[in-house]
Amino acid sequence: MERKVVIPGEVIASGEDYLPGEGTEKRGQEIVAIRYGLAEESNRLVRVIALSGIYQARRGNVIIGKVENITFNGWVVDIDSPIGAFLPLSEVPRFVSKEAMAEVFDIGDMIVAKILGVNGRGIDLTIKSRGLGRIEEGMIIKVNSNKVPRVIGKEGSMIGIIKKETGCEITVGQNGLIWVKGNKIEDELFVKRAIMFVAEKSSTSGLTEEVQKWFDKQKGGKE
Repeated sequence: MERKVVIPGEVIASGEDYLPGEGTEKRGQEIVAIRYGLAEESNRLVRVIALSGIYQARRGNVIIGKVENITFNGWVVDIDSPIGAFLPLSEVPRFVSKEAMAEVFDIGDMIVAKILGVNGRGIDLTIKSRGLGRIEEGMIIKVNSNKVPRVIGKEGSMIGIIKKETGCEITVGQNGLIWVKGNKIEDELFVKRAIMFVAEKSSTSGLTEEVQKWFDKQKGGKE
């Protein structure tokens, strides 16, 4: 099934072979969109990826956030979500004395963290995994969180091309913040242009090929 933009009420697929996924429902034999977005099918599961909206926090998501406040038992982190996020002292992988908390993360620091849980009080974060912690250098790029699946691509295909073509390290936060670290600022800016190209064309089918062509053209212009 080809990816296409659908509106609520539009029939995406029909027949017993398909199952309704996120953003869809089954009406009789038909799978119908219940939100505006990009319809796609994978292993007979049909879903609609929203093209606009607010980040919905989910357990296990890797996110990028900004430390807003330090409390007696952890850090308040802005992750661009309607719900507040908190990194408890107990979720830092080493002992930290309460007097030295600002040395670990200070107000204004950007961090990569993982969502440990979402509950009525808010979002709990952890940095007890590889690749998590303070962002020391590089560039932060922001896209709508609903564009993140397109930036990553199927099984990481899109981000794989961008890494290969630019030589940069890239960490994509599910909340739409992306950390880019390259050998020089020009490489980081090249990543930014590529990601903005993907975000603008997010409803295009065959986007991975389009991006490869875009890179070939950019590199052709440099030579």
